[in-house]
Amino acid sequence: MHISSLIRPIGQFWRTHVKKFGAYEKVYPIETTPSRPVPDHIARPDYITGLPHGIPKLPETKDQEQINGMRASCQLAASILNRMQSFIQPGVRTDDIDDLIHYFIINANAYPSPLHYRGFPKSVCTSVNNVAVHGIPDLRPLANGDIVNVDITVYYNGYHGDCSKTFLVGAVDAKGQELVAVTEECLSHAIKLCGPDVPFCDIGLRIHRYAKSKGLTVLPAFAGHGIGKYFHGPPDIFHMINRYPGLMKAGMTFTIEPVLSHGRENTYILDDGWTVVTEDGSRTAQCEHTILITEGGAEILTR
Repeated sequence: MHISSLIRPIGQFWRTHVKKFGAYEKVYPIETTPSRPVPDHIARPDYITGLPHGIPKLPETKDQEQINGMRASCQLAASILNRMQSFIQPGVRTDDIDDLIHYFIINANAYPSPLHYRGFPKSVCTSVNNVAVHGIPDLRPLANGDIVNVDITVYYNGYHGDCSKTFLVGAVDAKGQELVAVTEECLSHAIKLCGPDVPFCDIGLRIHRYAKSKGLTVLPAFAGHGIGKYFHGPPDIFHMINRYPGLMKAGMTFTIEPVLSHGRENTYILDDGWTVVTEDGSRTAQCEHTILITEGGAEILTR
């Protein structure tokens, strides 16, 4: 996920009740646990090994062997994410989520892609309520009424598979449920338009229009990305109106991962260098799939 210059540093973000955007609490990071170890026999991505990066300069059209590798990594990521539905409930800490997902990933002989990527200290991102993206799992228990995005990427047999979902924690108010539902609908509409010779920029136009029709805001600072043996590469997939050049071609794989809010589009990054929160305290929801462009449209690899 890419972060633009719309994000500015801020030192502290207080936890308090918010009524304007629904019934929930703003959160800010607290203490966490050390990074979890990965067994030596598990293959590491290039940003861990220090080997030369193999990131293409242009969007990559994959052959069948590469597509098969992507399918395997994406199916693993999706299977782990789907197992979180029954685990996430009030009282569970986001660090507990990290612990369980880390176990599932290494037990599958895969590497948790976020771990030590540009210094990120955990194996997944967990973003609660007003945390837009890149939340660091910590020791705060989830509260009844929270919403939490869990973003999983695995590096498996040489390929990254990336997906995320925003989960409802206990009894979530109507505004929170609407936010999550519309975000998922935006992703679905965007995937349906994908196919050969469709401009990449059409994704952002479709998401922007649908979100606006529902009275929600797309946060423009975050983008999807190409993915393969590399974690992030071209194309950039913007979720708002944009002029990003290029057309989709069969064999391309990339993520679509809109972030929506009831509030304004402005965000801040906290002093930990990762946690991004909304300026006005509004909740955000995000969902993400990795897709493959096919001759007849698009295949969701992380279903």
